[in-house]
Amino acid sequence: MRLAVPALGTLAVEPLYVLVDTAIVGHLGTSALAGLGIASLVLLTLVGLVSFLEYAITPLIAYAHGAGRESEAKRAATDGLGLSVGLGLAVAIVVGFVARPLAWLIGGRGDVLNAATTYLRVSAVGLPFVLIALLGHGVMRGLNDLRKPLIIVAIANVANVILEILAVYVAHLGVAGSAWSTVVVQIVAGLWFLSVLRPHLARIRPSWTRLRPILRSGAHLTIRALGMYAVWIASVAIAARIDTPTLAAQQIITQVFTFLALVLDCFAIPAQSLVAGALGAGDVDEALTIGWACNRLSLWAGGGIAVALAGGGYFIASAFSSDHRVIGRATVGFLILAAMQIPGAIAFALDGALIGAGDEKFLGRRAWLNLVAFIPLAVATMIWPRLGIAGLWGAQLSWMTIRAWANGRRFASKAWQGNFERV
Repeated sequence: MRLAVPALGTLAVEPLYVLVDTAIVGHLGTSALAGLGIASLVLLTLVGLVSFLEYAITPLIAYAHGAGRESEAKRAATDGLGLSVGLGLAVAIVVGFVARPLAWLIGGRGDVLNAATTYLRVSAVGLPFVLIALLGHGVMRGLNDLRKPLIIVAIANVANVILEILAVYVAHLGVAGSAWSTVVVQIVAGLWFLSVLRPHLARIRPSWTRLRPILRSGAHLTIRALGMYAVWIASVAIAARIDTPTLAAQQIITQVFTFLALVLDCFAIPAQSLVAGALGAGDVDEALTIGWACNRLSLWAGGGIAVALAGGGYFIASAFSSDHRVIGRATVGFLILAAMQIPGAIAFALDGALIGAGDEKFLGRRAWLNLVAFIPLAVATMIWPRLGIAGLWGAQLSWMTIRAWANGRRFASKAWQGNFERV
C-alpha cells in the first residue's frame, strides 16, 4: 500500500498535461482545439508505443536488486538511459519532419492543419525529455521509490498550468505558446529525473548485448499495446457508424474507463517491482504471494468502483451531457463497465505481476489471442446497429474477462519461472 498510494498519485496526475492544454487551447477557437486534438492523438500514440522504456526496465532493476547485484542494476539503468536519449532524438527528428503530412493524413485541413502542425513541431523538442522521464519512472519503480516521481510530476503539472496561462493569455502566443510552455516543463522534468538517477547510473557506455533484453521486452510490450489499441480504435469506429449519440456516449464511457484503469493500475505497479525483487532473491513462493496479494487489493478496489458505477451511472452521464439520448446510452454502458471492474481488477494486477516475472512475451502474444473474445459481439454490433452501446461494451466485457482468465491461469502455472535466467 505504501507503493500503491504514490503510484496512484503519479498515474492520476500524468494525464493532466493534455487536459490542461485542452482546457486552455479550447478558448482560442474551434480550429485551435481541433488541431490540438489531432496533435494529441499523434503524441499520445507515440508515447504509448515507447512506454516500454518504463515497463521493461522496472523488473530488470528490481530483479538485480533482489539478487543483491547493485552494479548490474546500475548498468541496466545506464543502458536504458542511453536508449531513451537515442530513441527520443530519433522520434523528435521524425515528428518534426513529418508533422504536416501526418496531420493532413489524419484529417487536418486549413487552420486546423496549421494548428496541429505547429503544436507537433514544437512538441517534438520535448520528446527526448519525455522519454528520459519515462525511463526515470521505470528505474525508480524498480528501486521501490515512487515518491520522488510523484513530486516531480506534481510540480511539473502546476508549473505547466502557470506557464500556459502566461503564454496564451498574457503573451498571446496562441497554440505555439501552449506547446512551448509544456515543452519547457518537460525539459525541466527530464533534467530533474536525470539528477535523481545519477546515483543509480554506472560510468559505462551502452552495450548492444545489454540493450538486447530491454529491446526484446520492449517489442513484446509494444505488441501488447497494439493489441489493446485495436479494441479501443475498433470500438470508436463502430460507434461512429451507428449514430452521433452513440459515439458521444462511447467517448464518455471510454474516458471514465481510462481513469478507472489508472486507479486499478496502482496495484499493478508495486507488483512489477516486488515480484521481480522476490525472484531476484530466489523466492518463487514470495513472488506468488505478492502477486496474489496485489490481485486481492485490486479486487477490493474494483468491487467498490463497481458498486459506485452501478448506482451512479446516470448521474455521471448527466455530468457529461444534457442530451437524454447520450445519457441513456452512457447509463447502459456504465452498468456494463461496472461489471467489467471485477475481471479488470484481476487482469490489471496480474499484468503487473507477469511483467515483474519477465513474462512480456506471453503478454504480447496473448494480447492478440484475447481479441477472439472481442470480435464476435463487435462484428454483431456492426451488422445489427441496434445492439448499440450494449453490444460494444459487452464485447469489451468479454475481452476483459478472457484477459483476466488468461492472466490468472498463467500466473498460477508458474510457467514464468526462469525468465530472467533465459534473458
